Amino acid sequence: MKTLNIPLSLILFRFSLAPIIILLAILLKEKSNLIITILMYLGLTSDILDGIIARKENISSEKLRRLDSQTDMVFWLSIGCSCYILYPELIHENLYAVWSILVMEIMCYIVSFLKFGKETCTHAFLSKIWGLTLLTAFTSLIGFQNAGFPFYLAVIVGLIAHIDVILIILILPKWTHDVPSCYHAYLIRKGKKFNKHKLLNS
Repeated sequence: MKTLNIPLSLILFRFSLAPIIILLAILLKEKSNLIITILMYLGLTSDILDGIIARKENISSEKLRRLDSQTDMVFWLSIGCSCYILYPELIHENLYAVWSILVMEIMCYIVSFLKFGKETCTHAFLSKIWGLTLLTAFTSLIGFQNAGFPFYLAVIVGLIAHIDVILIILILPKWTHDVPSCYHAYLIRKGKKFNKHKLLNS
């Protein structure tokens, strides 16, 4: 039980950052830019470490992975909300792009609940790449008040990543977590074994 406290504490730390980030944006306005950016990087670091530690200690359970996945969503939504609070004009200028991502995220959950009765928890490779592009995009938005290439790259990668997740859900014969891609979902459906790269479980 002691080893579980480390990855679980990292997940709870990331979850606790969400309300703090939003409050900072509301109370301090643009003075919170640097703090929010630092917290964003700390949150991503905790996301990487919790999976690595859980895997190393062989405690990467379904419950822990589901909690990690939902915490990721809450964390990134808080960053998005703080960005809207700080620079609503930037969001309004790119409203269609923002809504396209939100709709795709909602679709992933709808498809997963309709098929399996529970939320998606794929931790797919493209989703991890999307997380990195989100980091770059929000750094540009919050740190430099600029959307530009980082933002649109995050949108494009995000749309592709969400399509991949939806395909994973549709292809899988039963719910499972940590599926690297729709191709690997196909292998699971065919009963073929494959080796997951260690980083994919982080």
